[in-house]
Amino acid sequence: MQFDTTEAVAVKAAKPAAATSPYLRLAGIRKAFGTGDSSTLAIGGVDLDVRQGEFLGIIGPSGCGKSTLLQIAAGLAAPTEGKVSFEGREVVAPPAGIVYLFQQYGKSLFPWRTVQDNVAFAIEHQPGMTREKARGESRRYLEMVGLSGFDRKFPFQLSGGMQQRVTIARALAAKPRVLLMDEPFSSVDALTRLDLHALILDLWQQQGFTAVLVTHDVDEAVFLADRVAVLSRRPAHIAEVVETQLPRPRDNIATRELPRFIELRHHLLEQLLRREP
Repeated sequence: MQFDTTEAVAVKAAKPAAATSPYLRLAGIRKAFGTGDSSTLAIGGVDLDVRQGEFLGIIGPSGCGKSTLLQIAAGLAAPTEGKVSFEGREVVAPPAGIVYLFQQYGKSLFPWRTVQDNVAFAIEHQPGMTREKARGESRRYLEMVGLSGFDRKFPFQLSGGMQQRVTIARALAAKPRVLLMDEPFSSVDALTRLDLHALILDLWQQQGFTAVLVTHDVDEAVFLADRVAVLSRRPAHIAEVVETQLPRPRDNIATRELPRFIELRHHLLEQLLRREP
């Protein structure tokens, strides 16, 4: 199939276009595990610039190092070689302004805390923040994610999708400039996943943060993102970056029926299948 990534597509943007200058930059990232003859090179040299305000998707074959790359971008793991910079400063530890949303929402919530106190955890240690003020703020963010009235529940009393909404509310309470998401929708059922897609797009639209999503789901990446970066098999490098050029706002049914969506899905699946071992 001939695929033209430069195809001109009329796009009605629902928000200002993302800046073209690098905001979060990964330069020459290599990551090896182990030492000597027993070492394994997981990431073999990744250069990737994330633009301010954009929604970037990252896909790749299973085991290629997608999550490891995201952890390096967040300052949660150190690269063996290369450098990460955020707003022009090198990242050597988790920086203020970057928030990481984990895949396993159940393990990231504190079971002994109520829903509102789980969200308040993100802000309660800020200077001048009282416990009551933090709880008030947490209720505001719970309202944003559609969980008004659940503030005094405990995580075990909520469904999986609702628990993931709590983790999203907590991430937003930290006021991220960049939200890094590691397959955050993979553990919920298909209908809940679509609901969370719509939610995260609405919040991204309203809050104006930069979003980076690692996912194994091609449809998800195409639906959510402005650009999709494709990783090769291990040791990973960037094989291709595709502009989705799909109109916004996006609709869970109508957008997925667009010829451009179908074309992108076909192309990216074809690339991934070629790269599977």
